[in-house]
Amino acid sequence: MMLSHTILHGPRILSPVAASALKARRTQTFRAFYATIRSLRQPPPTVEVDDLDPPDNDFILSLLRANPSLRDTKSYLANFGVRPPVPEHAGSIFPPTGLNGSTSLFAKEAPDISVNKQPEQVKPSPSPILSSILNPVYRRTALVKLQGPFTNKQLDSIARGMVYLETLGLVSVIVVENDQVRGDDGERSAVIEEVMRVVSALEAQGAEARPVLGTVVRLGPKPDDNQLPEPRDFIPPEAHVFPSDLVAIRSALRAGEIPVLPPFALDSFCRSVRIDANDVLGALARGMVEAAALDDKDMNSRPCDPHADYSQDINLVPLRLMVISREGGVPSYARTGFPHLLINLTSEYDYIRDTYDPLWSKGKHSSLSNLSLARTCLAYMPPTSSAIMVSHRSPSSLIANLITNKPAVSSSLPHALLQGNRKLTRDTPTLLRRGLPIQVIRSLADVDKAKMNYLLETSFKRTIDADAFYKRLEQTLDFVVVAGDYVGAAIVTNEPSPDSSEPISYLDKFAVLPSHQGDGTVDFLWVALHDESYGLGHPFSINPNGGKEGKGEGRDLVWRSRDDNPINKWYFERSSGHMRMGSWVFFWCDAEKRLKVEEGRRANAGLSYIEEWEENRLSQWTDVITKIPSVWK
Repeated sequence: MMLSHTILHGPRILSPVAASALKARRTQTFRAFYATIRSLRQPPPTVEVDDLDPPDNDFILSLLRANPSLRDTKSYLANFGVRPPVPEHAGSIFPPTGLNGSTSLFAKEAPDISVNKQPEQVKPSPSPILSSILNPVYRRTALVKLQGPFTNKQLDSIARGMVYLETLGLVSVIVVENDQVRGDDGERSAVIEEVMRVVSALEAQGAEARPVLGTVVRLGPKPDDNQLPEPRDFIPPEAHVFPSDLVAIRSALRAGEIPVLPPFALDSFCRSVRIDANDVLGALARGMVEAAALDDKDMNSRPCDPHADYSQDINLVPLRLMVISREGGVPSYARTGFPHLLINLTSEYDYIRDTYDPLWSKGKHSSLSNLSLARTCLAYMPPTSSAIMVSHRSPSSLIANLITNKPAVSSSLPHALLQGNRKLTRDTPTLLRRGLPIQVIRSLADVDKAKMNYLLETSFKRTIDADAFYKRLEQTLDFVVVAGDYVGAAIVTNEPSPDSSEPISYLDKFAVLPSHQGDGTVDFLWVALHDESYGLGHPFSINPNGGKEGKGEGRDLVWRSRDDNPINKWYFERSSGHMRMGSWVFFWCDAEKRLKVEEGRRANAGLSYIEEWEENRLSQWTDVITKIPSVWK
């Protein structure tokens, strides 16, 4: 996509024949941004894969398709650790050392200094990163809602995904739900039968599973909940769990078994009754987090054995919530009913419910209830945790989510690319995070300068000239998008242009704290930036972030970045075009509504490489942007 707007430096003298050929090629190939993806507008038909047998190397292929970045890999290793290999030479004279001088995660062997020994055949050693992924030290838990009914073939596919996750260190605690079994005389027996089917499917895939048919959850709110003073922005579950109730789950996990539970609870008369599976999962999320906190307190109170093997330890705090059903993700109005890719529950929950099309309830009757389940569970789970709503047809996507903790397709990509992306189908998973509130500020007086200074200096690792910076913003500020308590911000200014009556919309700063890089904040921030600038005027830009809520006309957005900035790859994917200027790279995003309207007016004629309103704009932009002074000391 960048090819259509990349500018090549240097004049060229072309022969008439070459110039004619180049003109014809431009007419055929070099189209404006939206025209380049016209052939991808229609999504491919959904292919039913329930009856297809997976390849023998399905697990390895799923790992390769995940394509984790270095940051993704570090995040995975931080959660699951690395098992140091046992050195083959006990008498090694070189102690293992890491890059920072500390004990290395990857032990090194001492060289063999014997002289009269025949050379041995050198065997290729596996990649240490791959070895660490396939051989985790610390095992984590995931809460899984298995929402049937499923055929045996579908259940085998799901069980295979659960076994893959266990291989990577994530052990599932499964709660089985069957939407077709409700209110019948044999309801209890049918639910238990479903549990046993799941256990059998797991064992058929080589896992060890244990049906936990006794009640773990107690019906009703926790006794002390009515004394909690703080307001809640989620619906608490109608059930609770005490740490002592988790004995059966702990026993299964320590024995290397996957616990499988029915949605049963103990009522006030000590009867085992069926309740909504969402209440069971909400109670388990809270109870497992509280039980893990008690475990940590007990462990800190006694000395730790440095020679102990912690490879079988399982952290009870749920790392993921997984909702596996026939429905998949939450449908989005912006994608004509295709699923949301990434949801910021803090800022988008109410709006998603308000814009939910009642027609979607026919095929996805539990999307909103599962959305509420995710908000409830993530409220108890750590901020780094996430939830995923996935179709039974996409078990391999669970592996990618575990390793990268990212959606299948980035939600901050240009909307036209998302419309035509072949990865986006009705079975595409929805990733949900607790997220952060997003606000748009238009007055410099409302900006917390101390927090903004800390954000900018921490992110760029430079000292800001605050007086000069804010003095310039007093004259040029358009708006600031702030994520959370200044953990991320995008500052947009109106730069006056001598060649145009309309100012240039310039992205002056885009920053996210290092502690929030990789947790979805950057995507949430860019989507809000899009909705307030070059995406204005589109229905999918109507988001309740305190800004214009999609009302108005979009404007071209421009910015520059150092040519050695590691985030440039991310910018290339989201910009309409770029141009290199010495040690800088100049980016721009075209106003989407204008191109969309013009393309629709011309129908099959399409857009030319450079439209009339685009002539000489690059020189006008660069003349102004290159004169903006630096704000760093």
